[in-house]
Order: sequence, then C-alpha cells, then structure tokens
Amino acid sequence: MKITVYGAGAWGTALAIAYAPDHEVVLWGRDTDALRRCARERVNQALLPDRPFPDTLVLEERLEVAAARAELHLVVTPVAGLRTVTSHLADAGNTAPVLWACKGFEQGTGCLPHEVVAETLGEHHPCGALTGPSFATEVAAGLPTAITLAARDLGEATLWAETLHRPRLRLYANDDVVGAEVGGAVKNVMAIAAGVSDGLGFGLNSRAALITRGLAEISRLGVALGARQDTFMGLAGLGDLVLTCTGDLSRNRRVGLMLAEGKALPQILEELGHVAEGVLTTRETVARAARHHVDMPLSCAVDDLLSGRLSAEAAVDALLSRSPRIE
Repeated sequence: MKITVYGAGAWGTALAIAYAPDHEVVLWGRDTDALRRCARERVNQALLPDRPFPDTLVLEERLEVAAARAELHLVVTPVAGLRTVTSHLADAGNTAPVLWACKGFEQGTGCLPHEVVAETLGEHHPCGALTGPSFATEVAAGLPTAITLAARDLGEATLWAETLHRPRLRLYANDDVVGAEVGGAVKNVMAIAAGVSDGLGFGLNSRAALITRGLAEISRLGVALGARQDTFMGLAGLGDLVLTCTGDLSRNRRVGLMLAEGKALPQILEELGHVAEGVLTTRETVARAARHHVDMPLSCAVDDLLSGRLSAEAAVDALLSRSPRIE
C-alpha cells in the first residue's frame, strides 16, 4: 500500500520506519531544513539517532507531492497541524482514507481530532484514530507494541488494522473513536500530575492512586462526550495512561517532574525540546469538562499549576483537602 506519513517528529518517523519495509512509505515534514538533513543523513539524528531509515523510505518536502499518490494518509503531526494537513487534502480533492496518530484537543476550538477532520473533509470521509501505549523509540527499535485503531465503521477499522498490523506492532480494531481520542488526550494531563507527584517524592502509593483516580476522570469525560465505558479499560485508555504516567520516556511526565522542581513552564518547554501535548490539552480538557458539568479535580489542579495560579505544593494541598468521596 502507498502510505504517506505527515509529520517527521519522533512518532511520525518511527511509524515511517516501521512500515517502510512492507509498504511504499513517503514521509513529509513541515520543517524543510530538518527534513533535508534527515534525507541526507538517512536518519532523524535529532530525535531517533540510533534508527537509520530503511532504503525504501522516501522523504518529500512538498506537501502536494507527498499527498498525491497516497492510498492511505497517516497524520502524525501535533494536533495543531491536523487541520492544515486535512484542509490541504480537502482542497486537493483527495478521497483516500485518513488516519491520525495525534492526541489532544485542538487549542482554541476544543475539538477532538475526529471533529477537526469532519469540519475539513466532511462527516463521511473514511477516517480513524491510531492510539494507545507507544513510545516512538521502542516502535522504531522494533520492540513489541500493541495499539488501537478506532473508526466509526468497525469493518473499516478491521481492514486498516489488518493492513497495518505487523508482528511486533499489533493493532486492535475498535469502533469507539471518541473513547479512543479522549483516552489519548487526557492521559497526557494525568502524566503531568504523575510527574509532579513523583518529583515531590510522594511514592508509589500516591502514583497508584493518581492513575486510578485519573482513569475515573478520563472515563467520566469520555462518557459525557459519547464514548463507551469499556474503551477506557483497554489499550487506548488504561494502557496508554499507565505507560505515560510511569515511563521515563514520557514527555508529559517530564514536564511534571520539572514543575515539581519549581521550574517555570517556558524554561521547561525550552529544555524539553519536543511537543508535550498535555500542556496545551489541559486547558481545553478543563473547558470541555466544564461545558458538560464533569467533575475533574486532577485536571483542574494541573491547569492551575500550568497557568501559575498555584505552586506544585499548593495544588497538591488543594487536592488532599477535598472531602472524602464515594468511589
């Protein structure tokens, strides 16, 4: 199959490396200079320096050329870039299926990715979400990984999952797009909270409680938006949440660790050098929860912390001072 991957960050590069041996893969990136370096060196030296590109992987800096022959579009930009790519596909009249592997709510609109795609490509364009517990470096290294491919039509999800399934990159089909997206978005908020907890030395009991209560928040918001409860017990929910809250490769967890050190957010983002979707997603998560009257105390605490309204210690104190609840 002819697959175009949009986004030459760590995750986009990893997926391009994973699929190039079995498919005709083109990798496009917004940063032309960075893409040219990757093409010249045949490796993404900045993000995946130990994973050389397969000989068959083609890099293309012209968006219109990258998109023209694709039989499957795989958008792996940050959420902020999804509208740009899909708008181009709409203007070009491209009808090939679109999958996205970005996680979060669009800043400003609060849209989930499928809502962005519906606005740009139409409600009936074949599309779906690729999500679940997956660090780019491990996928690029060929380490065993299992993720979810969610689409409105389970038949389409199953077909695409079979096409993209590899021995060490297992795909499971699902027809709950909202649940898959909410799980992938809000787990990044919880990872920031987990990083703060770990950074303050609160221990493993605290981390376990945070993950559990974080999953409850994710589920409440997801169900309010139309998701199924059982989705959050799977790879797109619990699986992604556990990985992001405990893995040292998690960018969002690292944000929380540095917040616990007392570092300012601009300094953290500069040191990180990568997009941490949870930073932008937190505000939109809280706003959307408020519109649906969903109680999300952990998300609100992270929002207060990121906005500078509370210190890490004060945010924790506010959470611990809440009255006992029924689980």
